[in-house]
Amino acid sequence: MIVEKFPDRIIEIDQKQYLYFGGTAYLGLPTNTAFRDLVIQNILNWGTTYGSSRTANIQLTAYNAGESFLASHIGSESSVTVSSGMLAGKLVLEKLKKQTDYFYHLNEIHSAIQMENSFPVFVNEKLNERLLDSKSEKITILTDGVPSFQTKPVDLSFLKQISNQKEITLVVDESHSLGIIGKNGTGIYSLIDFPIKRKILVSSLGKAFGLTGGVIASDSEFIKEIKEIETFTSAAGMNPAFVQTLFDASEIYKIQHQKLKDNLSYIDSILIKNKNVKFDADYPLIYLLPKELISKLKNENIIIASFKYTKEAEPLNRIVVTANHTKEDLDKLVGVLNEFNSQF
Repeated sequence: MIVEKFPDRIIEIDQKQYLYFGGTAYLGLPTNTAFRDLVIQNILNWGTTYGSSRTANIQLTAYNAGESFLASHIGSESSVTVSSGMLAGKLVLEKLKKQTDYFYHLNEIHSAIQMENSFPVFVNEKLNERLLDSKSEKITILTDGVPSFQTKPVDLSFLKQISNQKEITLVVDESHSLGIIGKNGTGIYSLIDFPIKRKILVSSLGKAFGLTGGVIASDSEFIKEIKEIETFTSAAGMNPAFVQTLFDASEIYKIQHQKLKDNLSYIDSILIKNKNVKFDADYPLIYLLPKELISKLKNENIIIASFKYTKEAEPLNRIVVTANHTKEDLDKLVGVLNEFNSQF
């Protein structure tokens, strides 16, 4: 399906209007008037792009403003922006390869933080025995903030069971939790409190935060090391107009986050819960299991997100709720879901 304007809460396909519950604009920012005005004003000041290296002799205040905001919002000592969430992940892995004996992954993680020859944290639902032995090693654990097909933050309590002979670095991809989970959308980084050496956040800013770019957040020493990698110094930074907007839009983020929370609370109050849908009142994704339900929604002029992460995979079908959906939108959506659920 091809559309000719940004797919917000309503999209038009073949001259017919549909309610749209897809995409990743969780806070509804790409069409938010106040937010777009900030972006436009910052483009007028900083231009449409800035192709120079971040280490060049001319330094832009936009980066200081936006990255200070992100570090404060996330709860990290420091942060640095890059041109995409994918690059954020790859830069972190590039650095950690030289500091890590073995990598481990939790669940089916996003490709941005996938490492070749990584071991699974769990084997047959039990903690990998390699993590329990007394061999002294430097290990890095890779995980998404909210695993695919899940609606709750990842459970990291297993970290307490790992042998104290392991020096643990934890990398969390928060592309689908930063801006959404926690007070004002701070994500889960600041809540991670386990006996580990270092925690690192990587995230796209093109989801909840509505701007093309990515962020790495961690302790000041690690961020300093990232800024010294040749891949970082050779690349242009995130658009400075966008980075400045991060700082300028701090109050808008709070307002839109509250709107999203209100929408999720409303859904929670009227949705019939059963095994056909996976929903949590603190998370804007609703996963659908029966294929018949997808067809029923489309027959009611409701389009949801449906895509394949890999060529061989089954389509991932999910409803995406944003801050822009109205009570009437939600009534129609939940009405269809409840009608289907009442049959089972």
